[in-house]
Amino acid sequence: MNAILTALACVVLLNAYAAVLIVLRAKVYTVPLYRPMLVNIGLSLAPVALAFVGLVGFILVAPAALSLGALSASAPVVAVWVYLGIATLAWLVFFPNSIYLITELNFSHRREHTPVPLWYDIVHTLTLTGSGLANAVLSLALIHFGLIVVIADPAAGSGPPAWSWTFAAIAILLGSLGVYLGRYLRLNSWDVRHPAALIRKLRDHFAARGRALEGVAFVATHTVLVALLYVPIFGLAYNALLN
Repeated sequence: MNAILTALACVVLLNAYAAVLIVLRAKVYTVPLYRPMLVNIGLSLAPVALAFVGLVGFILVAPAALSLGALSASAPVVAVWVYLGIATLAWLVFFPNSIYLITELNFSHRREHTPVPLWYDIVHTLTLTGSGLANAVLSLALIHFGLIVVIADPAAGSGPPAWSWTFAAIAILLGSLGVYLGRYLRLNSWDVRHPAALIRKLRDHFAARGRALEGVAFVATHTVLVALLYVPIFGLAYNALLN
């Protein structure tokens, strides 16, 4: 448990360090503050917040739903599953915001003849990207473990159930797809409120020759990267929690 708490503290400090480096860049080298990076840190933390809120909400909702058992045998089960579905979907919509920080490695914030040394931008951009990946891993791990607790008994097997890995793989794949849509179509999580416009943008974008292949390559490479980070980290954390 101490290892888990230490890891959580490091994720918090990594986000704080990324923000500090962004602000110091402007202060020390007297260049304009690149506010989009600070905004992206906040958006990257949104899935973590939603995962925590979702788990806390479940702790509150489940007992209340089970108390309805005397009124209807199916009501508690339906209420719990509806809550889980809505909470997981809300988290999934914002999940790409964490992985999106990988794209900051294109150094689009640098300008020609900038007084900021390249070594500083390398460190501060790597820190920013690392914070996004850490947020992605943490939020997915919370949802992943929460679903295992609800659906199966974690102590019953020697590791996470196979179906839970399938869920994590699909989430990472959709998260990588969301990053592509955000980077190249400039779509945001809240654009799901306008499905017709979203479908129209997707149709127009992929109508261009070579776009589909580029999209597949982008999503595949990002999915593999995040999966290679997530699988061992979650596996170690899962065993640490149960032992």
